Amino acid sequence: MQQTTLPIPDGVDVSLDHLDLTVEGPEGTVSRRLWYPDVDVAVEDDSIVIESDEDDAKTRATIGTFESHVENMLHGVTNGWEYEMEVLYSHFPMQVDVEGDEVTIENFLGERAPRTTTIHGDTDVSIDGESLVLSGPDIEAVGQTAADIEQLTRINDKDVRVFQDGVYITSKPSRGDA
Repeated sequence: MQQTTLPIPDGVDVSLDHLDLTVEGPEGTVSRRLWYPDVDVAVEDDSIVIESDEDDAKTRATIGTFESHVENMLHGVTNGWEYEMEVLYSHFPMQVDVEGDEVTIENFLGERAPRTTTIHGDTDVSIDGESLVLSGPDIEAVGQTAADIEQLTRINDKDVRVFQDGVYITSKPSRGDA
C-alpha cells in the first residue's frame, strides 16, 4: 500500500468534491481534478492523504505527481507564484499594455497590427516600464500566461542573432522556492 500525507497549513481551507480538490488561502483559490484508477485522495482533519492499494510503477508515479500538484496548490494559496519578464528591443520601441484580461503588444518590429494574448486564471500582470511581473495562486495559469506572452513575440522569418526584440522570461520560481 502506497500512502502520502501532506499537512494543511494554518489559514488554508481544503475541500474535496468527488474528484475536484479545492484549496483556499489568503492569496486566492486553486481547484484541480485529481483522478487516476485505484488512487484515492482524501481530506482528513489537518492533512491531505493520497493513497493506493496498488504498488506498480505507474501508480507510484501518479501518487508523486498528485503530491507535487497539491504542494504547488498549497504554496500558491499561501505565498503565491511570481514570474518576471523583460521587454527588450533595439529596432522599434514596443508598448506592452494590459487591457481587461488581455495583454497587448504594439509596434513589435514596426508591425501596425497589435499582438494580443489572454491572461489565464487569476493571474495578475503588472507593468513597470520595461519589466513585467506576473503573479497568482495557480502556478500553471501564471506560467502559461508568461509562456504565451513570450511566444507572442517569437520571430520566425528573421535572423534571431540580429533581431533579438521580444518579451522574455527573466525569472521564474524554482522547485526550491516551494
